[in-house]
Amino acid sequence: MPLAIRDCYTYSVPDGMDVPAPGTRVIVPLMKQEVRGVVLREHTEPIDKSFEDKIRPISSVVESAPTVSKEQLNLWQWMSGYYMCTLGEVMSAALPKGLDNRLVNPPQRRRMTLKPYTGPIEPMHELSSAQAKCADEIESLWHSGKKIVLLHGVTSSGKTDIYIHLIEEQLQQGRNVLYLVPEIALTTQLTTRLQAIFGDRLMVYHSRFTDAEREQLYHAAAKSEPHVVLGARSAVFLPVPNIGLIIVDEEHEPSYKQAEPAPRYHARAAAIMLAQSYDAKVLLGTATPSVESYFLALKGVYGLVSLTERFGGAELPDIHLIDLQRQYTRKEMYGHFSDPLVERIRQTLAEHKQVILFQNRRGYAPQIQCTSCGQPPRCVQCDVPMTLHKRENELRCHYCGYHMPVPPACPHCGGEMKMIGFGTERIEDEIQTLFPQARVLRMDLDSTRNKSAYQDIINAFANHECDILVGTQMITKGLHFDDVRLVAVLNADPLFNQPDFRAYERAYQMLEQVAGRAGRKGAKGEVWIQTFDTANKVLDFARHHDYEALYRQQIGERKLFNYPPFYRVIRLQMRDHSGVRVQAYATQLQTYLKQIFGPRVSAVIVPFVERVQAYTIRELTLRIESGANMGEAKRRLREAIDHISSVSTNKNVKVIVDIDPQ
Repeated sequence: MPLAIRDCYTYSVPDGMDVPAPGTRVIVPLMKQEVRGVVLREHTEPIDKSFEDKIRPISSVVESAPTVSKEQLNLWQWMSGYYMCTLGEVMSAALPKGLDNRLVNPPQRRRMTLKPYTGPIEPMHELSSAQAKCADEIESLWHSGKKIVLLHGVTSSGKTDIYIHLIEEQLQQGRNVLYLVPEIALTTQLTTRLQAIFGDRLMVYHSRFTDAEREQLYHAAAKSEPHVVLGARSAVFLPVPNIGLIIVDEEHEPSYKQAEPAPRYHARAAAIMLAQSYDAKVLLGTATPSVESYFLALKGVYGLVSLTERFGGAELPDIHLIDLQRQYTRKEMYGHFSDPLVERIRQTLAEHKQVILFQNRRGYAPQIQCTSCGQPPRCVQCDVPMTLHKRENELRCHYCGYHMPVPPACPHCGGEMKMIGFGTERIEDEIQTLFPQARVLRMDLDSTRNKSAYQDIINAFANHECDILVGTQMITKGLHFDDVRLVAVLNADPLFNQPDFRAYERAYQMLEQVAGRAGRKGAKGEVWIQTFDTANKVLDFARHHDYEALYRQQIGERKLFNYPPFYRVIRLQMRDHSGVRVQAYATQLQTYLKQIFGPRVSAVIVPFVERVQAYTIRELTLRIESGANMGEAKRRLREAIDHISSVSTNKNVKVIVDIDPQ
């Protein structure tokens, strides 16, 4: 049932009712109400006589055929065990709202007619010799028994063309294909390309669809005719039958990991497990592999294929560093733009080419601060300064959504307020002031809340209706624009100055990916990176497009400090409205776990953001050797949490278990 209940319940089949098959939706009594549930399996073991009278009958069967396939049920059970969550939580994530609704008579919704995406079918592009060689190597590895292959191809090397040829082969064999992308923004441009080739054999699924649309798409995914399903991480839950190939594009992306709520799964891991149920092949593609995936490929667990040249003879862009300290000292800055960057943008626009400006902060300014007492206005529910959104003249918390008007003076002392830092909204204003004739668009979470906003912005930029695109990390992922000559990173320092062991890896990936938008066709592109830390090794790796050097540096540190892939990490987060209570709970749990796991348990951690949505937070991390029995470790961890939670003073503390946190 779609509830956070740890155990499943046994029900009897009343006389005259056929035994519903696993995966069938039924209505069952639970306490004083009736709820919808999914049959997991038929109970064949002997039942204790004392329990027979307590077993209640199924009320009714919702449909005669299973809604959830046996392969999907296998995935649910694996996910529940691996990520230490309940089957009900997995069910809630897996089924569209209309299918998992716990009410017997949910409100009726207007049914949608999903039109097949339309137009003439185009032939596939002919592969270059380098692409064809890669495709042959991939298939050879699959045939040799390496069911999982990592394709490491530089940006604009034509990985998508290889995917398309491999997809067509599967469709010709009567098998289906699941094609995962990390974010919705990536599906918009890719959908057009795939539709032109596969026509109505393509189905797209992601969270921007309405509940009614997702319910219909869920059923449509189960059709027997060979088809391709393109979607973000939640597409792994679709009942696609007879899968022959799963593609995980941009496999390194952290957005494949679900953060809230449970199940906190990683779609890449889920895709690999799903493929095993179908005896399907898996292709992981990226220009910047995750350290863990590259490690497994070098060890021979995955197959590894490299594509080192860009399609059509295009060269990788030149990367230039701008020393912000020097520019500010010399007073050679226009707002947040250095003199050299302004001049290079001017030249690019004069050549009728396009510019992408990257700043991984939305809003106008990350915070405002009093010039007298130094205090910023903070969220009433979270321990964070509020972000200024100038167009709406309000401050917003990006953790809980709380917002308030911008105060005319400091709420603490009445002093004058000043802006600290800058986001995409401010960059949009500044660049429009510098180049008033340029057409500027902004792409971030605030500008893409409308359902069609992604498509509209991407189409406008692709059709040259815009000269400069300002955006956050969503502009770095796999988008293709012919005329982008210049990409600028306004401030690289926050990328690698993060309290996270993956900070350098993530910074390199983001810089390399955003750089990959430049010079994809025609003349060589340029990337200008503004930074206060020109000597940072990540920038050196990025300048030389040297992933292998980044990997060697990272894998050495991971081994030295007991991080993945040498250790598995489990993060425990404890939340309570009382700071005293949550601190006491965390201390008790840490002491108890130390007796079981020894030095593998960290000290109690006060996170960077200590309070979110009125909950005070404490954390613990548990690091287990990769070769250890993780099942046993999780069992003992669960027992420890249950033991500490059973204390009366601890009953209100919420504990969140995150396996393989990102």
